[in-house]
Amino acid sequence: MSLWTHVNILNYLTDIIDILIVTYVIYKVIMIIRGTKAVQLAKGILVIIAVWFLSSLFQLRTLEWILNNAITYGLFAIIVIFQPELRRVLEQLGRGRLFSRGTVVEEEHKQMAEAIVKASSYMAKRRIGALMSIERKTGLNDYIETGIQLNGNLTSQLLINIFIPNTPLHDGAVIIRGNEVAAAACYLPLSESPFISKELGTRHRAAMGVSEVTDSLTVVVSEETGGITVTKNGEMFRDISEERLKEMLQHELDESDNQTTIRWNWRGKHNG
Repeated sequence: MSLWTHVNILNYLTDIIDILIVTYVIYKVIMIIRGTKAVQLAKGILVIIAVWFLSSLFQLRTLEWILNNAITYGLFAIIVIFQPELRRVLEQLGRGRLFSRGTVVEEEHKQMAEAIVKASSYMAKRRIGALMSIERKTGLNDYIETGIQLNGNLTSQLLINIFIPNTPLHDGAVIIRGNEVAAAACYLPLSESPFISKELGTRHRAAMGVSEVTDSLTVVVSEETGGITVTKNGEMFRDISEERLKEMLQHELDESDNQTTIRWNWRGKHNG
């Protein structure tokens, strides 16, 4: 085999590695910005680029000139608009997490589950009503915008304080994104299912409703009974123990990163 052939093979391998690295980086960036306003903005940018290409192809000079200037100065606007997402990318890169499995490491899954379980147990014993929805692959940005954005670190103390009766944020749902409390006092869609028990109130119908239209995992603490309920994919599991809740949360969060879906088979009262 000649030297020239070796050089060509090496060039092909280099190109393949280059393409794979770029593809993986783009994939990780998409995973980071999913469920945020950046997704809609990115779609808008793609539309502008498509229109610019068509204007150049069909020689629409005026439109092409406008779009050329918009793209040129738009680069500075993109930096400002995507500032939160760019910060997240740089933070994860600095922590060595950009190339780790998923956007939330396994240890953080454990911490998330422990915080939610601890808060749920505390509120259940004191009959404090609560509604907490965990964002997964389907973005909950539409519902986040109906509440008060917090973007605070997820802790049991923060969750408990939010749901203390007669406080400004206690009425509505908390939405958890990653290891942060994204927003509180959010409105979730109510389920119209006729199979939900009549004894269940608005919180349970909202938990079931959001589970019917997204893949979110939602935890409800009943104000009347102190019972803990979990909903997912249109299924409702009532009277979950503290140990079972922790097991379910950790299992589902880990499965979410592995991008696998299973049907729950835990025992419990099931309505829905």
